[in-house]
Amino acid sequence: MSNAQSTTSLFGEMSGRFHKPAGPLAPRTPLVVAFHGGTYTSAYFDVPGASLFDTAAANRIPLIAPDRPGYASSLSLPDMTIEAQAQHLLRALGDAWQRHGAGTSGIFIIGHSIGGAITAAIAALAAEEVPAFPLLGIALSGMCLNTPPEHKPLWEQLPDTPTVEMPPPVKDALMFGPEGSFDVKLVRDSDIANAPAPKAELVDVVSTWSDKAKDVLGRIKVPVHYRQAEVDRLWVMNQGEVDGFIGALTNSPLVDGAMVRGTGHCMDFHHVGRALQLQQLAFALQCASASGPV
Repeated sequence: MSNAQSTTSLFGEMSGRFHKPAGPLAPRTPLVVAFHGGTYTSAYFDVPGASLFDTAAANRIPLIAPDRPGYASSLSLPDMTIEAQAQHLLRALGDAWQRHGAGTSGIFIIGHSIGGAITAAIAALAAEEVPAFPLLGIALSGMCLNTPPEHKPLWEQLPDTPTVEMPPPVKDALMFGPEGSFDVKLVRDSDIANAPAPKAELVDVVSTWSDKAKDVLGRIKVPVHYRQAEVDRLWVMNQGEVDGFIGALTNSPLVDGAMVRGTGHCMDFHHVGRALQLQQLAFALQCASASGPV
């Protein structure tokens, strides 16, 4: 049974999932907030057999996974670009801290795919203004510097509708890596997290992220954990791209970055998923241990 509880009012008027261990937390425990990618809800982090919630609960780490704007019961924004979502979520995280931060040393954000780009933008904004919460660090996956140039016209030619739903065969091919790198059962089990994606955010990430990625990454001033799948068909992928991403984090005081060989875009759903989640949570604990007085 999942450790997560669903709610229609998590923070910032967003729906999502949360779990906080019973009883007092260990000193310098982070409050982890996880932002899902495009075409998934917060259930991305609670798929049976690949649940970040279960991994966090086993290590007595509180975890919140909101449905980003435009997903599940979370209202869409007038502007659904990466930057606009980051501005909205930066403010909402202040509400999360007030509601759920008691007993923790600060917020650590995990972001996957478009959720990772938004997380990076949140951290960049937090470096330029004083947020209403202590930001301990971030973990990014499922994102790099450049999307394949052929993707831009494909996304722009999508039907003129507010949301887009990927056909299962197309989504499976994009989200999963080489045969043998994942349990085939998880392909369909992960369908519980599927959702239509706001078209505006898909178009924005293929249209603007490549031009602004290095600027956004260069403004981040908190520790960054970064893992990127070698076989990620949503990004231009090679070692040089990953090295360029890591190298762009010029103002981060601590960067732990690497390419993960032989796996696909949604690493959480692959054999490497448990290792990824433990690494992300360990990094969150490391950042919390280095935080100031609590």
